[in-house]
Amino acid sequence: MHFSLTKINGMDAFTKIFSLRKTSTLFSKLPCKLEVMVLVATALLFVGPVAAFPQTPRPVFDVITVDSPITPPIARYILDNLGAAEREGATGLIIMLDTPGGLDTSMRDITKGILNAAVPVIVYVYPSGARAASAGVIITAAAHIAAMAPGTNIGAAHPVSIGLGGMDKTMERKVENDAAAYVRSIAEQRGRNADWLEKAVRKSESITAEDALHHRVIDFVATDVGNLLEQADNMKLLVSPHKLKVTLHTRGAVINEKTMGLRQGILAAISNPNIAYILLLVGLAGLYFEFTTPGALLPGIIGGISLLLSFFAMQTLPVNYVGVLLMLFSVVLFFAEVMVISHGLLTVGGIISLVLGSLMLFDSPDPALRISLQVLIPAVATISIFFLAVIGLVVKAQRRKQYIGEIAIIGEEGETVTDVHEEGQVFVKGEYWRAESEQRVDKGRKIVVVGIKGMKLIVREQ
Repeated sequence: MHFSLTKINGMDAFTKIFSLRKTSTLFSKLPCKLEVMVLVATALLFVGPVAAFPQTPRPVFDVITVDSPITPPIARYILDNLGAAEREGATGLIIMLDTPGGLDTSMRDITKGILNAAVPVIVYVYPSGARAASAGVIITAAAHIAAMAPGTNIGAAHPVSIGLGGMDKTMERKVENDAAAYVRSIAEQRGRNADWLEKAVRKSESITAEDALHHRVIDFVATDVGNLLEQADNMKLLVSPHKLKVTLHTRGAVINEKTMGLRQGILAAISNPNIAYILLLVGLAGLYFEFTTPGALLPGIIGGISLLLSFFAMQTLPVNYVGVLLMLFSVVLFFAEVMVISHGLLTVGGIISLVLGSLMLFDSPDPALRISLQVLIPAVATISIFFLAVIGLVVKAQRRKQYIGEIAIIGEEGETVTDVHEEGQVFVKGEYWRAESEQRVDKGRKIVVVGIKGMKLIVREQ
């Protein structure tokens, strides 16, 4: 005897049972009242459990990873995923954070988004060895739940100047006070240790995950995402925009890991100072090669695209425009070396200008917003060798003897076919030419071409 459990509503259950009654001999042998009781009990067997134990949806947490400096593309990536979590009805958003810091404007955009989020945001400094430095400190403090993995650290949030020159004492104090007040207001709203977070801004203090838990900078230390959600279960949070107090349920949560899209990945990559610097060098080198050897096309196309991408990246980075001008001036000097005989002086000046421009290009005390010396030194050496090679090829081509036109035949040697004086004939480069000479040259003598007059060569005896 076979019972189908594919239907769960009452009418379908009774239909199946009564059809079974007609076909089965079991029911025909039972008394009438007992038969009715069996039918009802069997129907309830289908309907009862469904009504008694309704399915509850499992909580869903979106998870994104941020392991780079905080730049405008990274801010856009976080805010886009936060908006997606709100629209799609996710329980919350987990940000796996590992950052050396970044731009103040981008950090404030992220912080503002988290503070006004309609879903809980968990910032988790992960994995072991990761850090939440500088701008990362304030982003972590702004989260509804802040957690760190063992072996991570947080701190060093003192604001730094970017752009041309440094700040004077008055401006530096204003910026520091503004940052301190900002992080203190966030800490008080989230119930964190405002005194320590202010020290992280004013004195660049940094502490481990365990110390951060002890000082109430974070909510707990978690070994992984599973442990993180286990500890966060049943936490009561105040969620904007209506300041609702909600209880977070994380038991049996579904983890929805999200990756950065192609467009966002490209924008984030070129916003890295090292990548932006390499793109700038490739752009300058490509255009230089195209202008010095017209018709190559491919170097010009690659150079133009690279240069435009580098200019886009510079909009999101602390660029010192004196550094940019020095790098452009170096290319001008390399061009001049091709036009003017300077015995290498212009080339040396171009290399010096290139080095100085590279060192000054991104003017920031924050290592995350500077060019790494491991990238700068090989890049400058490679591009300098490239410019020297192109200059050498161009100069060599300019000094090479011409093989077309009037100048090409001057200096060529040949032999007289007839006596040559005011008129005669010579054999030069496989061809017979009319020729004349100031002094008489007998037939069969070696001659050299010293000039050309119309279609007649001027020769002298060799």
